[in-house]
Amino acid sequence: MPANEDEMQILDQWSNRLAQALQILDLKVDHDLLLDLARKSADSVTHAAAPITTFMVGYAAGLEAGTGSAGTKEASATSITKAADVAFQLCEDGQDGGPASKGWADTAQ
Repeated sequence: MPANEDEMQILDQWSNRLAQALQILDLKVDHDLLLDLARKSADSVTHAAAPITTFMVGYAAGLEAGTGSAGTKEASATSITKAADVAFQLCEDGQDGGPASKGWADTAQ
C-alpha cells in the first residue's frame, strides 16, 4: 500500500509522537512493511484483519526481542521481520486456509 510523500511524513510524525508517549524513544517503525502487511491481510482475510495482524506481529516481535536492556535495535528489527514473514505466509492461505507450513516457533529459533 504505497502512500504518497505527505502521508508518509504524517505517519512518521505520528509514529514519533506515539513512540514518545509510549516511552519507546529508540523505536524505528518500518512503515512500508507494516502498510504492506496490513494491505495483504485485509485483502487475504477481511478488512478488519489489518490492525489485528499488525498488532499481533508487533507483540510477537516484542516478546522475542526482549524488553529494556535485553533487547537491541538489531534484535527488534530481526524479530519484526520474522513475525511479519509468518503473517505474510499465513495470508497466502487466505481466510479459510490453515496455518503456514512454518510457524512462528519454527522461525523464532
